[in-house]
Amino acid sequence: MMRFKEEKEAKKEAFRKYLESSGAVDALTKVLVALYEQNDKPPSALEFIQQKLSCPSISEYEKLQAEFSDLQIRYNELLAAHHTTCKELEEMKSSHAFGNGIFQGNN
Repeated sequence: MMRFKEEKEAKKEAFRKYLESSGAVDALTKVLVALYEQNDKPPSALEFIQQKLSCPSISEYEKLQAEFSDLQIRYNELLAAHHTTCKELEEMKSSHAFGNGIFQGNN
């Protein structure tokens, strides 16, 4: 039982060191201090934190997701049109080549 507890504490300590060395603890501390020092507390602490960490708010994220979805649909439409146009071009080239006798041995 004691060994399990020591392993758990070692994992916690390793994770704490990881957060400190990556700058996460410092960044979160700065944001929380900025929130604490706000005279007029924002309606959403989470959105304040996200904004300070340069993350989009939930509404901005949803807007970006919708825009991405629209762009993905438009991309697929344009890609399909491109494939159709390429196929038509190849058909025109083939019919033009046959019509000029290129494939009839008249080279």
